This record gives sequence, C-alpha cells and structure tokens, in this order.
Amino acid sequence: MFGTSGIRGEFGTDVTAGLALRVGRAVASEGCERVVVGRDPRKTGPVLVDAVSAGLRECGADVVRVGEVPTPTVARSVEWYDADAGIAVTASHNPPADNGLKLWSADGSAVVGDEQAAVAERLERDDFRPRRWGEIGGSRTVASAYRRHVAAIADAVTVDPPLAVTVDVGHGSGRLSATALRKLGCEVETMNALPDGSFPARPSEPTAENCERLRRVVAQTDADFGVAHDGDADRALAVTESGRFVSGDVLLALFARREAGPGDRVAVPIDTSVAVRDELAAVGASTTFTKVGDGHVAARTADDDVVFGGEPSGAWIFPALSRCPDGPLAAAKLAALVADHGSLDALVEDVSSVPIRRESVRTDAKRDVVERVRGLVADRYANVTSVDGVRVDEDDGWFLVRASGTQPLVRVTAEARDSDRMRALFDSARDLVSTAARSVGAETELAG
Repeated sequence: MFGTSGIRGEFGTDVTAGLALRVGRAVASEGCERVVVGRDPRKTGPVLVDAVSAGLRECGADVVRVGEVPTPTVARSVEWYDADAGIAVTASHNPPADNGLKLWSADGSAVVGDEQAAVAERLERDDFRPRRWGEIGGSRTVASAYRRHVAAIADAVTVDPPLAVTVDVGHGSGRLSATALRKLGCEVETMNALPDGSFPARPSEPTAENCERLRRVVAQTDADFGVAHDGDADRALAVTESGRFVSGDVLLALFARREAGPGDRVAVPIDTSVAVRDELAAVGASTTFTKVGDGHVAARTADDDVVFGGEPSGAWIFPALSRCPDGPLAAAKLAALVADHGSLDALVEDVSSVPIRRESVRTDAKRDVVERVRGLVADRYANVTSVDGVRVDEDDGWFLVRASGTQPLVRVTAEARDSDRMRALFDSARDLVSTAARSVGAETELAG
C-alpha cells in the first residue's frame, strides 16, 4: 500500500474516501493526539481531507486544517502547531486523476520504516480504536501556516544582490516560492500560478520537456534563472539564464557542494550520478547512499555528519532547517547561490558531466518484473546490490532497475564516464527488463 512517498494512486480505485477514513483512524490509533492536515489543489483533495479528518477525530485526534498549501508547509506545521503527525493529501507530480496521502512524523520528516509499518499493519487488520461519543477529537482551521512558511524561509536565507526570478508554479501549490522570493527582495514573475488540479498548462512533473515554455520565457527575458515546481511544491528544478534546463543531478551537486565541507556527508539515493560524488570529493566531503524516496534520504540526515540530502528528482532537504523536501526553500537557496556567484550558467558549466540515462517502462507487474531481473543478473554479474531494486556495478559504470514507488513503472538508469559504454549498459538493462517481462507474462511500453 505504501510506496516511496506514502499512498498514491488513481482516485476512486486505488485511493478512495474509505481508504482515507481508515488511514485517519490508523494514525490516531497509533497515539497521535493532534494531526495537521493539508492538501494540494487536486479536485479530489477536499473529499479526502474530509474523510481522513473524520477518521482521525473518530479515534480521538484533534485535527488542525491548514488548507491548500505546499506539502512542505504541512510537514513544517507539525512543529509549528505542536502536533504529533501531519497528513498531506497529494499525489505530488502524478497525473490529475491520481491522489494520495503522505504521512509526516513529529520531527517533520516523512513517515518510513517501523512507524510506517505500524500504520500499515493497523490498516491490514482493521485495528482501530474509536472513542466514545464524548471523546472524539476536535477540528480547527488555521490561516497562518502559509505566512509562517514564508517567514521561515526569509529568516533562513539572504539573497544579495536581489535577483530577477521566474517561477513556474505549474498550477500547483508553489506560489509560496514567489511570495518568499519577493520578501527576500527579488523581482519575481510567475507562470501558471492559478491553482488548478487538472494541471492544464503542463504535466505536474517539472521535467526538461514539461518546462520547455519556462526555458523560452527565461531565455527571452532578463531573468537570472527560473524555477519550476510539481503539484505540491516539494520538488524544485531550475532553468539557467540562457534557458538551459538544469538536470537534477547537476542541481544536487551544486547544492551539495555549497552545503558540505571537509568530513561532511550528503545523503543521496542509489540512482544518483557519480558527478555528485566527484564534486563532494573536491571539498573533502562524501556521499552516503539510501533507498530512493525522500523519507529514506531524510532518515539518513538524522546522522550528525550528514548536512544535506537530495534526490535527482528535485527533492532537497536542508536538515538544519527542516527534514522535509522543501521546494520553496530550495528556490530561495538557489537564489542565494546564484547571487553569490553571478551566473547559474557558469555554475552549471563548472560541474563535471558524466553521461547518464534514465527511462521508465510502464507495466502493471513492476515488482514481478524487477524480481525476475534480480534472478537474471545473479549468474551474470559479480557486483550486484539490492538496496533498492537491482543495481549492477562494473569497473567502468553501473545500471539500476527498480520499481517506482509511486506509479506503475519500472525505472531504468545507466551511467558511465564514456558515452558508448553508458549506452551499452543501458541497453543491457533494458534487455533484462524486456526478458523479465516476457517471462512473467507482463505487457510493457515505454513511458512518455
């Protein structure tokens, strides 16, 4: 039921009001006495907020509703409103028909591990603890969470000199970035800023293809850079002043290099480019690998020597400030970085480039396919890692095959310092996926 980022799927089939009700019951039955609940702009969000709130209250938890806000605002609000947990009703970068529920711990990090397993077990057993009529939880709505998030970013970041920034909100919750950047003195133009859960202007995920219009706008104006968010603004990716899309690996390297010093570590998922390791080595720092998913990255940032965590997908965690991926904070941090160095184009050019390729294969049998790949590589390769999916390391490169935790996809990644070798490794990984799919009778197609 839980993937790399909570519960997520098509509304009305995978995700229903009944499921949300049961999740609320389970979280409250785990002993949470106060829970923050918020949502992204998806059309089904209000229904799920009402249902999960009813479940929480039925089992004795008080609900603090923060409205339609970025997911990181929900996560940060757990501390601000002295709550025990948070629930964001969101499907993040998924298509409009999807929705989901992401759970947040008392420390503002995503619920993973034993804490998540406990909730999942209650759901499986229908093990809930409803209260008597006089003991049900209360509910209140607060309007201050948005303002507190803006103020927290403004207190933590300085942009000197102020810049001109274009923010592509993508019809999601990320307009908070524009508010925070303006408070920091920046001149901000927005695109697709009206909240609309059907995401009419572009798909919610801020990929290079989906950010084509942002690239053109930034290149044709005096903007110093552009930033794009997904539906709930936990992700942030960037465009340089010349309109060049900055890959997640390069942006991860830039953030990591700025945050880390000698002896420090940076938490990254197992599908991260070696370019990040190269950049950290230059400042005497190193990487520590986790499973894919911001919750796993956030868990590693609890280690004293881990000063930053990030994912190439666009999730950035600054643990000294917050242990959730915070797109608006990342936008402000990037503005400070560009202000200090003068040019995002120049910063990008300074990062070592290693050929890497990522694709997704659509299949309804993703876990069966990956498990079959695991069996196929066992006798063919010497260095196989199963931290998350199946990773094969060779002397001159690596490939990874893993099931998406949020969509019916198998993710395929390959990297090598030589382009031809990278392509060969990628082809080997794709062939393994095709062979595995045929052997389990699964249909596949290349995801767009």
